[in-house]
Formats: sequence, C-alpha cells, structure tokens
Amino acid sequence: MEIQSNMLTLADGNQMPQEGFVLYKVDDQETMNNAVRAAYEDGYRLFDTAQLYGNEAEVGQAFKDLNISRENIFVTTKVSEANQGYQSAISVKESLKKLQMDYVDLLLVHWPIQRAFFDTWRAFEELKKEGLAKSIGVSNFQIIHLQYLATKANEMPVVNQVELHPRLTQKPLLKYDEEHHIVTQAWSPLGRGAVLNILELETIAEKHGKSTAQIILRWHLQNGVSFIPKSVHPERIQQNADIYDFSLSPEEMKTIDSLNQYARTGREPELTYEYNHQY
Repeated sequence: MEIQSNMLTLADGNQMPQEGFVLYKVDDQETMNNAVRAAYEDGYRLFDTAQLYGNEAEVGQAFKDLNISRENIFVTTKVSEANQGYQSAISVKESLKKLQMDYVDLLLVHWPIQRAFFDTWRAFEELKKEGLAKSIGVSNFQIIHLQYLATKANEMPVVNQVELHPRLTQKPLLKYDEEHHIVTQAWSPLGRGAVLNILELETIAEKHGKSTAQIILRWHLQNGVSFIPKSVHPERIQQNADIYDFSLSPEEMKTIDSLNQYARTGREPELTYEYNHQY
C-alpha cells in the first residue's frame, strides 16, 4: 500500500510530509539505493540524514542513481556538534556537495551545545537567507533550550526533532512546541524496537489486525507529530506506510499515552547541554 502521508504546514509557510524515512546507519551504497528505492516506491517523500551519519554522499548518489527528481522529495540534514558555530555555514555547503543538491528542505542543529549555541543559529539564519536551506530547525532541544534560543533568535525553529515513543511521550514539550508553532518530529518513533512487545499495544494491534509498530505510528499520526521510522527491509518499509486505513479511538490513544516511563534510548539532551556548559 502506498503511503498517504499528510502534509504539515510549517511556521515559515513551507510544507513537510508528516511521515518520513530516516537513513541512520545506512552507509553501503547498494543498501542505500535499495532502501531509498523501496521507500520512494511506497510513497515516502521525506528523507532524513545528518553529517553525523556519515552517509550524505551515499544519499545523494542514491537519488541520482534512481533518477529521483529533486522537486519530488523533501530532504533533511543536520549539523554535527563538531561543525557548530560560524563554521556551520562551511560544513553545510560541504553537505550540499555530497548530497549533489543546491539546497536542503530542512536544516537542523543536531544537538544543543553551549559552546556555539547562538553562533550556530545565526549561521542557520544566514544559510536560509542564502537559499541553501528552505527551513531551519533543531533536534534534541528541550523547553529550556528553546526558551534560551528565543532570547536572541531573529526567527525560531519550525521543527524540533526529538526522541519520542510510548515510553517517552514528551507531553510538556509537545504542548510547548504546539503553542509556539513548532512541529515536533519523532526520531526513534518505535523506541528502537524496545516498545514493540508491550502488552497493551499488542492488545490494540490484535483488535485492529495491525502490528504493534503500525499502532505506534498511527498514534504519532493522530497526535499531529511528524515521525521518521527506519528500516532497510522492503516489507517493513511498506508496513510502516500502511497506517492510513484505520483509526485509534480516544480511549486507545489515552492507553498509549499512559505507557510513558520517561525512558530514553538515546542521550539526555539537558545533560549534554550542561556538560558543554562547563566549557
């Protein structure tokens, strides 16, 4: 079944598909081509990479090899910690060369760090003015980081990409983002597989004749969250797109919300921030 992803309108007026495809840990060109081909054929149009992933060149080559038109895709990349500051502008131009593109649709600060907090964002604002990034946003920012950024930013992020899944529902952050016209995007929307065997999810999945992964992705969809599942297996890629022919009830949504345990599979952003604050 081909994906029927909703389009979200960002605060800057640009549009972004609600469901996307992350290319984390895919670095072999053949694997990359096969994964991108499968995702594109299933209707995915948002493709997410990062300098830290070390595969921007493979991503760009995959689009070229598969003859995928630039106008038909939404591409995100992220600036690594090592490249933050004014040198962000230089590193993004290198990223564009690797991607074989004139611009990215969305450019994100990968992690909040004190050393170059405002300098990085200033560089992002300039890159947007130059047309090298259509939209600019952040990743792994908590409320404190967004509030701090607001003290000096000329424009605020339109997207905040964070770890988000049933064991880490991030409700206060979602509320803050929504109130400030920031789209929340979930990385690790399936909790790196750690949430797939939860009894409550299995019960809901059995009722709908779906997998637990599909139930979780549908929960993200109905919460208005953007989400970027990862897989290199064609059948899983297709399955993750097959979530548009059913709905979760308000009671089922509440049940999934109640599974929160504040459990992260990745780093704690505020600890990252405080660690760098020492410098």
